[in-house]
Amino acid sequence: MSFFSNFQSDKCPGTIAGNPLSGLTEKVCIQAEKVFDAAIKQNQLENYTITLTDFNPENPTYPLTFVSARTASSQGTISNLNIERQMDRHSARVSGTVAIPLQVVYTDAAGVEGTATASISLPFDILLCVPSPSIMPFNVSAIVSAVVPEGTGGADGTFTVNACITVILKVSMPVELLVPSYGYCAIPPAQEYSQEVCAGFFELPLYPQGGNCRK
Repeated sequence: MSFFSNFQSDKCPGTIAGNPLSGLTEKVCIQAEKVFDAAIKQNQLENYTITLTDFNPENPTYPLTFVSARTASSQGTISNLNIERQMDRHSARVSGTVAIPLQVVYTDAAGVEGTATASISLPFDILLCVPSPSIMPFNVSAIVSAVVPEGTGGADGTFTVNACITVILKVSMPVELLVPSYGYCAIPPAQEYSQEVCAGFFELPLYPQGGNCRK
């Protein structure tokens, strides 16, 4: 079994029943990433040109035919980051460009399917809450996701694509937090998966139900 497979214990994650203060044992210092602010941007790009690199297999036969593309990683790369604090000191204008990595699937003129990498660069200029100056620096990062349903071209190692883009920008910092604790988790034993091939057969009644077949 597992935490969520009918494991009955007050030392495992789950909903709180009764008084939430009952069972607290100590204050614990944990290392964590504290998120000070986050915002989501969603864009639909049309007729965006991507350039293919890192072909696998190498040296495909042109022209290429687009098959599909999607994000190769959920982590975007931010460049040209600029942070301008506003008058209230906790809000800032955060701007820059986020690069979204793609894995592209294609077939070449010889009918061989291959993959390549590409990227989409998306500018942003938004307001986010940033922490006041401290010894520990904060970090601006991007979680990205993209789906590219269609693309054309392929004669020169590029495709013109339409893409659906989601970018989550967040301001965070590694910190040590003091949190209330119920103590250590109780780890349940694992339940082995088994396919009961005979279960349905063994559950059949010995004789058919409902008597005979006569009307």
